[in-house]
Amino acid sequence: MRLDELKPSEGATHRRKQVGRGPGSGHGKTSTRGHKGDKSRGASKLGFEGGQTPLHRRLPKQRGIGTGLTARGFNTGRFKTHYTVINISQLEVFDANTVVSPELLKEKRVIKSLALPVKVLADGKLTKVLTVQAHKFSTSAQEAITALGGTVEVL
Repeated sequence: MRLDELKPSEGATHRRKQVGRGPGSGHGKTSTRGHKGDKSRGASKLGFEGGQTPLHRRLPKQRGIGTGLTARGFNTGRFKTHYTVINISQLEVFDANTVVSPELLKEKRVIKSLALPVKVLADGKLTKVLTVQAHKFSTSAQEAITALGGTVEVL
């Protein structure tokens, strides 16, 4: 057997339907597309949903960019302050009586970046006396740190 002798098995292939070649072909005139309507003429409009109000008209309009409103008109809070959040359980990596600053947190890889201010939350347990410096503290985190004899410094 040679490469030029290879061919598909009997019945594995079909002849291409040839349309629009007159009445003798059996697929002449309307070329199997029927009469009138979008399907006979080509594609429907982009986004057409069969007469149902299309998705792009059902959703709210996009309002001005840079106004705190994102695409589709939902409010994101233009002046909201975003924080890098850490929990007091993450402060266990430090030795007792350490001054924990955002720079030290980055150095120990507790936080990834100093781009955002740091907020300390009270999830978990703290067992060491620490001086913690951050931009914001939850009330319960502040109480948990001071209850052990540590101090809280707001930057």
